[in-house]
Amino acid sequence: MNTLPGKLISLGALIGVLGAPSWEPAAAQQADRPPTRVLVNGRIWTADAARPWAEAVAIRDGRILAVGSEAEVLAAAGADADRQDLDGGFVVPGFIDGHTHFNRAGSLLLGANLLDVADDASFRRRVSEADDRLPPGSWMLRGDWGAYDLESAWVPSRSELDALIGDRPALLNKWDRSRYLANAAALRAAGIDPTGHSGVVADAELARVRRATPSPSFEQGLAENRLALGDLARHGVTTIHDITGAEQMGLFQYLRDHDSLTVRVCARPTLDKWEELADVGIRNNFGDEWINICGLKGFVDGIMGNSSAMFREPYDHTPDSRGQWRTMMSPAGNMERLILSADSTGLTPNIHAIGDLAVDTLLDMFETVIAINGPRDRRFRMIHAQVVEADDFSRFGELGIIAEINPFHAIDDMRWMEPRIGERSVGAYAFRSLKDGGALLVFGSDWPGTNAAWYPADPMQMIYAAVTRKTLDGHPDGGWYPAQRLTVQESLEAHTINAAYAAFEEDVKGRIAPGYLADLTVLSQDLFEVASDDIKDVTVLRTMVGGRWVYVARTLTP
Repeated sequence: MNTLPGKLISLGALIGVLGAPSWEPAAAQQADRPPTRVLVNGRIWTADAARPWAEAVAIRDGRILAVGSEAEVLAAAGADADRQDLDGGFVVPGFIDGHTHFNRAGSLLLGANLLDVADDASFRRRVSEADDRLPPGSWMLRGDWGAYDLESAWVPSRSELDALIGDRPALLNKWDRSRYLANAAALRAAGIDPTGHSGVVADAELARVRRATPSPSFEQGLAENRLALGDLARHGVTTIHDITGAEQMGLFQYLRDHDSLTVRVCARPTLDKWEELADVGIRNNFGDEWINICGLKGFVDGIMGNSSAMFREPYDHTPDSRGQWRTMMSPAGNMERLILSADSTGLTPNIHAIGDLAVDTLLDMFETVIAINGPRDRRFRMIHAQVVEADDFSRFGELGIIAEINPFHAIDDMRWMEPRIGERSVGAYAFRSLKDGGALLVFGSDWPGTNAAWYPADPMQMIYAAVTRKTLDGHPDGGWYPAQRLTVQESLEAHTINAAYAAFEEDVKGRIAPGYLADLTVLSQDLFEVASDDIKDVTVLRTMVGGRWVYVARTLTP
């Protein structure tokens, strides 16, 4: 990994690449160096095949100093080390979440989270709560109402919204962006007379309201970020692979420079930015151990939630539709050109594909690019790999494709998958078949979700979903397509060392081994011993990033 001193990258170098942030980060503050620490009385799973289990671990200057028996580690740490008792906690490498939308999660945590709202009472409660949290003068945006009840026809009213938040402008939307609601204050800001207006805006009116919508203030962005960082820390997540834009990149840098960044960030700009990045000399893993660019994110097709994922045959419930290609697929050959060009400059495409035709088409493009550009350690990643045809599983192994999968999606989507694609569901979220076909599996939460739920950045729920294939209330008995279940160890590897490998970071992350970054998660129970149905209830006791505890459960002494 390329390690650079100081800032990740000058903001000037990103102008025209991600767009320019509207502020300059303050000077870095020097953090106090923590003492050498020895963690004892824990059961430690290291993810290191050479020594998978240990009794103690020593940490110095943000890295692992020694791992092994308590006697070995204490001897290596020295007599003046700070010894800390873990009270029998189960220790694993810090969880790496392979798929997040960090800024969106922060905006939902601070603002209006309407994902599970489909009635007036819930709407009133959530909007009022958001109004209390948001800074004075800021707009209330997004909301994504109705995501938990896809068949609901409920819509909020402008009069209700006006009564709840008064002069605070608001532009809220349904989860699938099919409907937008502006209140009177937002209409006036856009130069639209609210008299007699329903508040529902589309086309030209929607464009006018959007033009009038200011970007969130720097202070609001920080508030959103701190809430999101807290949520990740309490779930034991120490690294995220995130689709990161300019403003968010600036916020990450500010937090890092002020010793307030509590998660490491592998940023993934969009694939169509490859040329601008390459022109200023950016290659894969440009950055430091806190923030780096680890891939470029592209999109082949839509999503299952609104039946826009691209299939070879029509959907069962909408026989006139097979889904939709995304804009990067146009004109014909554009996506292949983007992948080919980015790969030729040393950047790493990570491409979203969900429907069976999309998956097959992307495999074809990967195969073509590999043949043209020649063999090298490129680590192409297919994001979601959600519905795979039987003859495509082996192609993942043959081509060396990493499958970035979302286990929690499986136990949420199962409720409507079969009515939409019928017997093709046998290839949906087929984790075992992907692994048996040679794919390296990486877990990602897709936090905070995309279409049908708030997906928490909770590794316990993802591991539970992969191991049981049951909903959180235990259905169906035996699991949904139980032959596709993974083991606890396979799931832990997908959340640690595999995710590190996918980002070319396997030499510094994903294991508890000497020389590795001191990123650790302490759990309340041993995942290898707890009943599989109880994995979802295991809690995080402590989270360490760079040798510093960034989360300690309230019941514990720091």
